[in-house]
Amino acid sequence: MHIVFLNPQGNFDAGDSHLTEHPDFGGQLVYVKELAMAMAEMGHRVDIVTRRIDDPDWPEFASEIDRYPGYEDNLRIVRVSCGGPGFLNKEHLWDHLDKFVHNMLAFYGDEPPQFATAHYADGGYCAALTRNLTGIGFTFTGHSLGAQKLDKLGTSPENLEEMEARYRFSRRIAAERLSMSRAFRIVTSTEQERLEQYAHPLYAGAVDVQADDRFSVIPPGVNTRVFTVDRGDRDAATREMLLATLDGLSGPFVLVSSRLDKKKNTLGVVRAFAESRQLRERAGLVICIRGIDNPFEEIDRLPEAERSVLQSILATIDEAGLRARVRFLNIRSQIQLAATYRFFAEHGSVFALTAFYEPFGLAPIEAAACGLACVATRNGGPSEIFADGSGILVDPFDSGDIARGLLQALAAHAELSDRAGRRVSAVYTWRKTAQGYLSVIGDGVKAVHDRGRAIPRLDAGRLIADHLQHG
Repeated sequence: MHIVFLNPQGNFDAGDSHLTEHPDFGGQLVYVKELAMAMAEMGHRVDIVTRRIDDPDWPEFASEIDRYPGYEDNLRIVRVSCGGPGFLNKEHLWDHLDKFVHNMLAFYGDEPPQFATAHYADGGYCAALTRNLTGIGFTFTGHSLGAQKLDKLGTSPENLEEMEARYRFSRRIAAERLSMSRAFRIVTSTEQERLEQYAHPLYAGAVDVQADDRFSVIPPGVNTRVFTVDRGDRDAATREMLLATLDGLSGPFVLVSSRLDKKKNTLGVVRAFAESRQLRERAGLVICIRGIDNPFEEIDRLPEAERSVLQSILATIDEAGLRARVRFLNIRSQIQLAATYRFFAEHGSVFALTAFYEPFGLAPIEAAACGLACVATRNGGPSEIFADGSGILVDPFDSGDIARGLLQALAAHAELSDRAGRRVSAVYTWRKTAQGYLSVIGDGVKAVHDRGRAIPRLDAGRLIADHLQHG
């Protein structure tokens, strides 16, 4: 099949320039790239369609066609012009998406793709407009939804005008509603994502979360080229660095590798160590913090929000006298992270993700793919990932329960490591994700997708105002 991924905001290139280093170049780009590669490896023609930028500050995104090394035959990055030559943040793309779609269709001419998969709200809008003009069907993968962000940021009737000016919620949520209502299928990573996020009142009438024929739960995968038990070229150098950092502290260890965000609850693991003498005697604690080597001395180099989270962690460590049992790592790449996971797996260690809520939980399955036993929050995706008992689930609001789970996992490391590794291989690879998508797309290609249905004006402003006023 010939399949397009619609990502107007996603700036892809062969060198993965700026990937995950900019708010618009986040995890959904990794998702799309890995999924597209897996489909291409299975023999399908795949195009990632994104916006062309002719800007000297962003030279990587200037050519109309680009390709990934090793995928030259059937995977392309197709860049379509709209909105002028310079870089635009995703919030400023809305006025230019109609032009994006018309220029994309002109590029394909008489040989349009058979099906589209749309990612994020702007990709969904482009897919709905493409269907309106051509009858090409599409799946919609929201990744994150505007209604949850609106709530998370504390939007209220008093600050709505300010929030709208910054985040364009009225357009984003209207585009999501349009995408949900017109997609052949909505793809979510977990059943909880379907039942909780898409059931938000702002999506009422656009989709029924109880309608099984409207959704497909297809979990994302692990990059098995990187996250594997097999050692890579960087392992020797990483092991040397780790041994120097540990400075005689022996294993096993509890390893935490999450961004410094309060909701990730790294503090919960630190409190578990502070409160459990048995845990302190059983293991050391290793915390990965990207960007600094010595948090006690370099904390001022971090942004304010991260600094606030780290201050609580460091204060708890000092109050409990834990400095001798804690080490910090500055991991700079996925390759180095995978080597780090392998090193600690060989020491019978445990990976911990104790977020208050985790929509999916890719980090623990990456750790499991490298041989670590896993302890994860019971709130969100990990409850589905480890439903077979291949990982230990804990209450992230209860430091005593976190300690209980960590001790249990340390005691059963070999068994959990083996079970989790088999679980990842069976369910959580990008090839499995691609197979899930291709099954849905195969059905979608055979279906009839009406065209010519009017595209409404993207404005959910009144809906949002009523929601904030009345709940």
